[in-house]
Amino acid sequence: MTTKKILCIGAGYVGGPTMAVIADRCPQYQITVVDLNEKRIAAWNSDELPIYEPGLEEVVARCRNRNLFYSTDIPKGIREADIIFVSVNTPTKTFGCGAGRAADLQYLEKTARAIVEYADEGKIVVEKSTLPVRTAQAMSRILHSNPKGLKFQIISNPEFLAEGTAINDLENPDRVLIGGMETPEGQRAIEEVVAIYANWVPRERIITTNLWSSELTKLVSNALLAQRVSSVNSISALCEKTEANINEVTAAAGRDSRIGAKFLKASIGFGGSCFKKDILNLVYLCGYYGLPEVAEYWEQVVRMNDYQARRFVGNMLAAMFNTVADKKIAILGFAFKANTGDTRESPAIAVCCQLLEEHARLRIHDPKALGNARLDLEDAEGDISYCEDPYDAVKGAHAIALLTEWDSFRKLDFRRIYDLMEKPAFLFDGRNLLDHRKLYEIGFNVYPIGQKALTHF
Repeated sequence: MTTKKILCIGAGYVGGPTMAVIADRCPQYQITVVDLNEKRIAAWNSDELPIYEPGLEEVVARCRNRNLFYSTDIPKGIREADIIFVSVNTPTKTFGCGAGRAADLQYLEKTARAIVEYADEGKIVVEKSTLPVRTAQAMSRILHSNPKGLKFQIISNPEFLAEGTAINDLENPDRVLIGGMETPEGQRAIEEVVAIYANWVPRERIITTNLWSSELTKLVSNALLAQRVSSVNSISALCEKTEANINEVTAAAGRDSRIGAKFLKASIGFGGSCFKKDILNLVYLCGYYGLPEVAEYWEQVVRMNDYQARRFVGNMLAAMFNTVADKKIAILGFAFKANTGDTRESPAIAVCCQLLEEHARLRIHDPKALGNARLDLEDAEGDISYCEDPYDAVKGAHAIALLTEWDSFRKLDFRRIYDLMEKPAFLFDGRNLLDHRKLYEIGFNVYPIGQKALTHF
């Protein structure tokens, strides 16, 4: 039996973990991951992978140089592949028509043109990047405008990974979505991709749809999840005014089977590469298709998320005598969520920038994201230090802002931390992670999200 060859173009947060798990679960396939970024490929071939994800190192170690390879030779990869997964970046446009909302598809188009240039036979091309609905139509036009007479089948296979749990999400997915054209050739291509996942995913969890439904489902899934976060955060503001407790409210509401308990946790807001980008893309599409009321509805989800970060800083100012100027603030956590070093669209960026505008002095600690924090704040003006040790970050601080729900923060010696800080000592828990009553008893003035503050004055 001839070994089938899979190529993934793009070695980032999606392509890297996805191909590692496919290689692990499908030893009969040869997997090659390619990228133009030589430094990134070198990292995938080293003991220090370019991204942090629990369990990823072990999976890569089992498969690398067995049936999983990393390379910068894109032409060779395209020529040899039977199936090509496209996992390139599709950021929000920062220029021209649709700036700030529409997806920037230039990297996708360049990839399609590279496939046309180097392919010498027809391929199955799988969209793995998050894309606007109907993008496959544009890709199809480019691929089939080739002078070689090659025929391509385009499949939509969106990712549903949560950073920090990506390996588990891949190994035990809620569902795998595969969309293709409703033609005999399109259906055969769908079954080729189904056959990959069927090596470890129960068939009932593999959903097949038409191409356009699959593309749209990814945007809608992220939009609905983000909507829940913004909805709960809007109620957290009301809880603080009325002395209701957001944890009690959401626990009771979540017991309703029609609502469910997931994504009802109040915080400083959502972040990451997908939620904001996908909602803004959805807003743009609704406007493009003449649905302004629908566009306005979804845009409010993003506005509420931005408001939550501003409100958090506003609460800090109000509690700290209306000024943080020249005060040292310890930032615990900069990644947008725990168990990742990713800081894209992290609420911590907005919080830190607002505090710097107020002339605060920042001491930032994160177990995995300090390098990215430096990049995110390299143009920010003010007094910023980056601390490998959390106790160095809190020494002499007037306040702590906990912005990422790292489990290691629960285990810190807060009595020691209290002794290291200026008094009165303030702690603003942007993730409702800690034991607030215990902190209060130590001596902290504690300000949770959506709950009554515990203060000594």
